[in-house]
Amino acid sequence: MTRHVLEIDDLAPEELADVLARAADASPPPVLAGKGVALLFEKPSARTRNSMEMAVVQLGGHPVYIQPSEVGLDQRESIEDVARVFAGYYAVIGARVFRHSSCERMAAAIDGHGVATGVVNMLSDASHPLQALADLLTVRQEFGDLEGRSVAYVGDPNNVARSLGIACGMAGMGFRIASPAGYAFADEDLDRIRASGVEPFVTTDPGAAVSGADAVYTDVWVSMGEEAETKQKLDAFAGYTVDSALMGRAATGAILMHCLPAHDGQEVSREALEAPFSRVFPQAENRMHSARGLLWWLMEQNHG
Repeated sequence: MTRHVLEIDDLAPEELADVLARAADASPPPVLAGKGVALLFEKPSARTRNSMEMAVVQLGGHPVYIQPSEVGLDQRESIEDVARVFAGYYAVIGARVFRHSSCERMAAAIDGHGVATGVVNMLSDASHPLQALADLLTVRQEFGDLEGRSVAYVGDPNNVARSLGIACGMAGMGFRIASPAGYAFADEDLDRIRASGVEPFVTTDPGAAVSGADAVYTDVWVSMGEEAETKQKLDAFAGYTVDSALMGRAATGAILMHCLPAHDGQEVSREALEAPFSRVFPQAENRMHSARGLLWWLMEQNHG
């Protein structure tokens, strides 16, 4: 059966550990030699494009960046037809899309047709597994292990937070989240996180979430496509800025994480981003290493 990675728990916990170990290997085999990887973007991204392209190159492959206008999913051509065509060209299809169902439809269109092309979700409205891999790799680099560590997420319970919570459960880590009233995770998202093996600590108090945490994590309050909600969200999230004072509530030696881009003075202060406890830019570099580890693992799964 062809393996796809549309959410972080498409990996088993032992497979997650394997991917992270591969990500830490700076000399991977050229498993993509003579092969291409399609990188299809409905939503633009600096880190996703650059990290994925370099990961493919480091594995000996050829990345092909595809703009939305070149394909027109469900406009010029159905998602299913695009997936079937690309599966004839590429060893892997990476998709950064608005709707998670687009990734699911791509994977379903390929399955059952004797094609070993895996689909990797480079971001959807529901999940961001590549970011979660980079996040765990960053914690692993800092502390040497993951079991028993805890991450406190302060801000909007978005796709990044959802994948992070699931990944924490899979790795034996604690997960805490602080968000304003009216911006909590949906029940089904909390159930998905619990199913991964962790009971999330949910609060409206950033200080309570951060207290004693090994890593403090935040993300933009207004995600791409939510610009119409900007004023409403800025008002609701006032008081949720991660700064040095809030970091002082975390455990000794705690690190700051942010998936970028950052909005100074909103979800994070510039002082905190530049502080000695910040690991934001090594975390961004880890997007490349973790993508390399995942692609290496996926090629072995699908191509032997």
